[in-house]
Amino acid sequence: MKASAYRILSTELQATSYAALLRDLVARSRQPGTFVVDFSNTHIVTLRRHDPAFARLTAGTDWFIPDGMPLIWLMNARGARLQDRVYGPAFLTHALSRGAAPVSHYFLGGSPECVERLVAQARRLNPEIHIAGHHHGYFQPADEPEILARITAANPDFIWIGLGTPKQQDWIERHRHRLNRGILLAVGFAFDVNAGTKPDAPLWMQRAGLTWLFRLLSEPARLGPRYFKYNLLFLWYLLRDALRQKPALRKS
Repeated sequence: MKASAYRILSTELQATSYAALLRDLVARSRQPGTFVVDFSNTHIVTLRRHDPAFARLTAGTDWFIPDGMPLIWLMNARGARLQDRVYGPAFLTHALSRGAAPVSHYFLGGSPECVERLVAQARRLNPEIHIAGHHHGYFQPADEPEILARITAANPDFIWIGLGTPKQQDWIERHRHRLNRGILLAVGFAFDVNAGTKPDAPLWMQRAGLTWLFRLLSEPARLGPRYFKYNLLFLWYLLRDALRQKPALRKS
């Protein structure tokens, strides 16, 4: 179950599709132990290059999935031949709507309203879905042992983590080895999109690689500084690698 991977800056990104990724993760969920999947956009890829602490935090991630169109364009420039990104919110919809409970799901993250609406939407998408449990993301450190106990008792196949970056990566790194099994998926914004608590970019903007612009216009105060910094850093690292004659991406 080894997909082709392409290095962008310091991150190996899997060349996959919605159907292939779901198939691979369902198969992997039948095996013991945990497996960590991060849906990564240019912000995460740049943060892993720019911030050594974040790079260490995510070093144990098993698969980074290209969640942004600029990453797909760069991968295709090296021969990946991908038709689309695997966008976290769309993959969540894809996984929830497929089949008669092929896997069980646990949701951790979002506001109390968001996660309740997400569960309701999942059941509308697939009345036969097996939801093993859920918990909102507004918990305190003292609550974590109880949350872990609930997840362990529920024994889910897919554990969806929607706490935002870097909180979700930190939670996964600290707790993955306390869980017996399961696929841990860091999906962030996917909870809000599927719950309907925040709007997503129209498809034409997504295909043009402008999801970030739509989100910026929706939440300028919160996202403006982050996008300004990391979009520029992403371009800078690509340019610097090219000038140093070190390929910014290579097939592995």
